[in-house]
Amino acid sequence: MHLVLANAEPLWPLAVYVALVVVTAGGMVGLSYVLGQRHRDRATGQPYESGIAVANESARRPVAVHYYRVAILFVIFDLEAAFIFAWAVCVRQAGWAGYAEIAVFIAVLLAGLLYVVRQGALDWGPRQMTNDEWRMTNTEKKPDQGRE
Repeated sequence: MHLVLANAEPLWPLAVYVALVVVTAGGMVGLSYVLGQRHRDRATGQPYESGIAVANESARRPVAVHYYRVAILFVIFDLEAAFIFAWAVCVRQAGWAGYAEIAVFIAVLLAGLLYVVRQGALDWGPRQMTNDEWRMTNTEKKPDQGRE
């Protein structure tokens, strides 16, 4: 008895595509191995990050909380771009109701961003003084002022 699949014919383009992807990826890895440079220097295997050579430091050293805070805020606000992109794809089908929904969504995002900025979550250093604050701290007080 022969087993015949009704939808077997449309699968051959997928198989060809997967085969081409595997051959292309394997070819790139193989060419980089054959044509790549060989380094046997002592510094080749040492860690190196952002132009700074790390010497005898543990990977478990403490990192400033600013990095985590900014990373989490980036993930939160970047994820919203996926929702906005999905809305942009179906904007015509969504109509005015979809427009109103995305307007409320963006308003909530902007309110959240305003809250984050006001809380100082994106501040990295000490706050800079305004011109008025600078004038107040740098004016000389005369000894006879305020005495009568």
